[in-house]
Amino acid sequence: MKVSDRTSGVEYVIRDIISYARKYESTGKKIIYLNIGDPVKYDFQTPPHIKAALIDAVMKDENYYADSEGVPELRKAIVEKESKKGFSVGDSDVLVTNGVSEGLDMSLASIVDSGTEVLMPGPYYPPYSSYVKFYGGKPVEFKLYEDGRPDMEDVVSKINSKSRAICIISPNNPTGEVFDRKGLQQIVDIASEHNLYVICDETYDSIVFGEEFTGIGRVARDSPIILLNGFSKGYLMTGWRCGYICLNSDSRKLDSLRENIPKLARVRISANLPVQMAAIQALRGPQDHIKEMVHKLCIRRDYIVKRLNAIDGISCRLPRGAFYVFPKIELDHRWRDDREFVLDLLNSTGVLTVQGSGFGTQFGAGHFRIVYLPNENVLEEAMDKLESFVSSSSK
Repeated sequence: MKVSDRTSGVEYVIRDIISYARKYESTGKKIIYLNIGDPVKYDFQTPPHIKAALIDAVMKDENYYADSEGVPELRKAIVEKESKKGFSVGDSDVLVTNGVSEGLDMSLASIVDSGTEVLMPGPYYPPYSSYVKFYGGKPVEFKLYEDGRPDMEDVVSKINSKSRAICIISPNNPTGEVFDRKGLQQIVDIASEHNLYVICDETYDSIVFGEEFTGIGRVARDSPIILLNGFSKGYLMTGWRCGYICLNSDSRKLDSLRENIPKLARVRISANLPVQMAAIQALRGPQDHIKEMVHKLCIRRDYIVKRLNAIDGISCRLPRGAFYVFPKIELDHRWRDDREFVLDLLNSTGVLTVQGSGFGTQFGAGHFRIVYLPNENVLEEAMDKLESFVSSSSK
């Protein structure tokens, strides 16, 4: 029977590639999974006080439908967090979602029409492109310099009458680059000039190395900014699915969105109530685990970048945040494209990564993404296999 064109066209390369891994695994061979950014799958555990809050909520029978917009106390806690980062937001500007992905879905569903164009950094996190296309729009990649700064000439050249929004992911997935204050200011200024929304994803705001994170709120003023954030990464609550949308309270241009986006929240009833109670404790409870997590990740980042850059035919920049590297490969005569490289690597070694073209064909092609969440022993084994694979392929 007929399946809608918009559904059949949805792609999510990070999980789509697992079908190839299952075929490999069915032969009895071991796989080193470096494709999904889930720290809880490795040696990072949800903090005890957050687990206790979830259990406590369930045992107190807080298992009913919550307010569609989110638990009031959680919304207050979110306001406290984002206000410290400089974002202007009140309780009524916050909408709690089932993960950041639902927040992104609701945001794009609310602003994208057929033929609408949405600018996003190349490379970008795949759901940005998928949701835009699902709602009839067109994703348009803009160039980032190697240090993560936006190429403003390229951004301006791609704005036209069909443009509706500019997206920012900082720290970036897949590159780990972080927008600095100047880059954020440039994006906000150009968006304001052309009457465009800015969707800013700060999911990895607590995972930054050697510098203080600058949130978009520091430069927002009265611009129509939609901020996305959540609890999966920094608070190690990946499987619990809790995120949120914040609208810039200083922007009157968001009044219509402020009125209409909650309708989508009501249609899906509510976000998970026990998880929301735990999220309150995540924000207001001890934060010690974040420093420890960043320290461990920094060691692993430095190790994997050093190993990658020691392999002939591979080069890799040092990321400034998140837990991904996005090395470039010299394809030459050995592989047709980055997808063939990734599948050949999997079938030859059992190391599963993700092809860069899945993060945007214009600026992602010729790269592959590695998650460096595993401990050093696993990373060493994976890098040994990668090094041997590339070396034998060049002969």
